[in-house]
Amino acid sequence: MSNTADLLVINAAELLTCAGFSDAPARGPEQSRIGVVRDAAVAVRDGRVLEVGASERIKKSYDAAHIVDAAGGIVLPGFVDPHTHLVFGGDRAAEWEERLRGAPYLEILRHGGGILSTVRATRAASFDALLAGARRWAGRAMEHGTTTLEIKSGYCLDREGEIKLLEVANKLAGELPIEIVPTFLGAHVIPPELKTDRARYLDLVEGLSGLVAERKLARFVDVFCEDEAFTLEESERLLSHAAGLGLGLKLHAEQFTASGAARLGLRLGAVSVDHLEHLSDADLELFASSPHPPVAVLLPGVPFHLGMSVYAPARRLVDAGAPVALATDFNPGSSFTPSQPMIIALACRTLGLSAAESIVASTINAAHALGLGGDTGSLEPGKRADLIVCEVPDHRWLGYSFGWNPVRTVIANGTRILG
Repeated sequence: MSNTADLLVINAAELLTCAGFSDAPARGPEQSRIGVVRDAAVAVRDGRVLEVGASERIKKSYDAAHIVDAAGGIVLPGFVDPHTHLVFGGDRAAEWEERLRGAPYLEILRHGGGILSTVRATRAASFDALLAGARRWAGRAMEHGTTTLEIKSGYCLDREGEIKLLEVANKLAGELPIEIVPTFLGAHVIPPELKTDRARYLDLVEGLSGLVAERKLARFVDVFCEDEAFTLEESERLLSHAAGLGLGLKLHAEQFTASGAARLGLRLGAVSVDHLEHLSDADLELFASSPHPPVAVLLPGVPFHLGMSVYAPARRLVDAGAPVALATDFNPGSSFTPSQPMIIALACRTLGLSAAESIVASTINAAHALGLGGDTGSLEPGKRADLIVCEVPDHRWLGYSFGWNPVRTVIANGTRILG
């Protein structure tokens, strides 16, 4: 006698479960444990995974209203992108050309470019224009297999503008079938009008954090701890205040200099510390030895796009036992790609990760970087049915190939949204 399902995905050459890490992210050798089931299928009901198993058995066991034939491709959890700046105005193509001619990123920022140029364009954009742009780029991310997407504010740096950006992210969350996770990044840089009055801006960010928490506009607060942005002491003040409001903590850490931000994130219980290109040896070992460290979210699209030679020490982090995730860092200045498959390809080439490690870093570990590892990021009974079908014969192709989109079908929360 057959059971009923809403959806079956059948005939997968490989189905990658990424299972066994719902309570904590994969670390060390387990970072490559993708849980391959061959000639496999998955059954879905009420937006949740019912069962994963051999394709012939699943087909015989369930009657389903809808069937997706993977046709010898691979099935895996939908990608989780835990670090993006997706709501913005304008672009930075001219600045990118400056970078190609050798202008350092921090020098461009120092002279009013970089983040500040996007702030000017974003402040000038209407809510509807920002929403249309965010809709466009979220759509591109979905086409490339992303089913959970973090979106930061940080491109207005004033009271009304930062709230507007978070409201755009929340409006998008109500429109799209994927999971959207808003993050408040008021502490991106000091706005030009308060460059000589840092204390006033710190007070403003703290006040905004309270408003964000009260109105439930974001789940996390992030701080860019870096030269030309916020000091270690300022970062600790802002994050400690946010934690007292019940908001989760994230940090832009060690991107251009070794600031000590990663150690601060560990001490404050941050869910993730992101970038880490200049992570010190001592802090790397501290991460590895901690029983519950933040997830190290690595962003190889940034040094690639900016033409830099220093990448995060991913291989050493994994080998030492630190949990590693990957994200696009999609933004108009330093990583202009919404494609997680491209990030996987870059991670294999520039970070020294295997395809399997990069897949775990883009699914279950990335889910933990958003506090969602218990609900998504793997294909296990009871978890949200976020999954994709890729037109490749085995999982290694997700690292081996690049420059095209291997994603054919996207299913979010049990609903087929692409393919």
